[in-house]
Amino acid sequence: ITKKGHCLMAKAKILVIEDEKDILDIIEFNLEKEGYKVKCVDSGEEGLKQAREKIPDIIILDLMLPGIDGLDVCKILKNDSKTRHIPVIILTAKSEEADIVTGLEIGADDYITKPFSPRVLLARVKAVIRKLSMSSNDSDVIKKKDLIIDKGRREVLYKGKKVDLTFTEFELLYLLSKRSGWVFTRNQIVQAIKGNGYPVTERAVDVQIVGLRKKLGDAGEMIETIRGVGYRFRD
Repeated sequence: ITKKGHCLMAKAKILVIEDEKDILDIIEFNLEKEGYKVKCVDSGEEGLKQAREKIPDIIILDLMLPGIDGLDVCKILKNDSKTRHIPVIILTAKSEEADIVTGLEIGADDYITKPFSPRVLLARVKAVIRKLSMSSNDSDVIKKKDLIIDKGRREVLYKGKKVDLTFTEFELLYLLSKRSGWVFTRNQIVQAIKGNGYPVTERAVDVQIVGLRKKLGDAGEMIETIRGVGYRFRD
């Protein structure tokens, strides 16, 4: 990691939205010990307010919240131009595949199930911020017909119009388009974007692809399904 990237990781602003005080205290203690700037709130309403006013680098979001629940908070964040770029890590007691897929469908970038290890939480946070720091130092621009993918700006344009993608959707598109014609298995996609040991299902990868294709419109046809194998990007 470059000095710039290390600085970003050490000073990253993290918003934690969690209503269980014991868990909130554990998260805050471990993140601050690593040098992160942490803001903790215990409701979805306050979380939305803080996200819009302070614009954190990462949001850790519990699903079971009083008032506005975590899924609705995530939907609102991802539909707001000011906050949709912020990576969201869902923290949830719901470990069933359907609940996890739902979180990913609405734009979450990662998830951790309760009970959790603080070491796992820190590893996930560091992985997300490492991606952000690498992106800030990367000026690669990929052009495929009317589609422009700017890694440095984390910006996608199709026929001159901006395409708003979540953090994970952008990483997925960049991965596939960087090696056009190469077939990636679902497991390779997970490892490249999330790292080894990420407990995601094949269904979750498919969900991300569906969402990405939908946002790209006609350009989504460039992402080809290779039955029984995975996906590839074709010109």
